[in-house]
Amino acid sequence: MRLVGDNIYLRQLEVSDAAEVLEYEVRNREFFKPFTYIKDESFYTLEAQQNRIKSNKEKSVNDMYYGFGIFLKETNAFIGFTMLSEILRGDLQGCFIGYSLDEHQNGKGFTTEAVKLVVEYAFNDLKLHRIEAGVMPHNIGSIRVLEKSGFHKEGIAKKNVRINGKWEDHQVLAIINENE
Repeated sequence: MRLVGDNIYLRQLEVSDAAEVLEYEVRNREFFKPFTYIKDESFYTLEAQQNRIKSNKEKSVNDMYYGFGIFLKETNAFIGFTMLSEILRGDLQGCFIGYSLDEHQNGKGFTTEAVKLVVEYAFNDLKLHRIEAGVMPHNIGSIRVLEKSGFHKEGIAKKNVRINGKWEDHQVLAIINENE
């Protein structure tokens, strides 16, 4: 399955993508460091990326996680990730969204395009009601991506996620499926 936008497309990663994913993670390691959890050295191996892709595919089969690589339409280059995680069914029908983009592709609208595509998929295909995101308040670029994609601010979750070894506050943003 492909989710196609104007400049990018999203597709589920395959084990054959692991080398490209590893290169992306290594290349962006310092860039991502202020925004993510501390990753063990073993994360930066081909085997770890292969296992990560396999695990995420299994979670998709079980309706727990839907992850996509972000690819440029023009060149088919892999430039990032977006994912729907922690899928809740029953009376909640919600999930969390996450994403990352190559440092050299930031500021070009690709993340906003990817988020809009994955939100549309979540609401129309997965029939989810609510998607939530948490962003450190100083990550203005990420907050702008979400707001341009229709998310609204709901409040601050205090010391919500351990980022780079320190518990960090997160701005909570959400979008509701008005058709459900």
